[in-house]
Amino acid sequence: MDWVLFFAAIDRPMLFWYAIPLVIAFSLVYGATRDERIIPILDHAVRAAVWTTIFMLVVFAILYATSWLL
Repeated sequence: MDWVLFFAAIDRPMLFWYAIPLVIAFSLVYGATRDERIIPILDHAVRAAVWTTIFMLVVFAILYATSWLL
């Protein structure tokens, strides 16, 4: 079962590129809601991008493990 997901990820690697602009846009908007100066906005945006990426990887790992067990 895990080989199916592996080959699906290799077969369509461009689908993962859609997450990059989504995370960037979300992080910048989130950072801009916290402050109006550019340096704090970028600081918040970087931290938001990191925890958003980690959250997405955790959800992916949970879904991957669940599908592997089924």
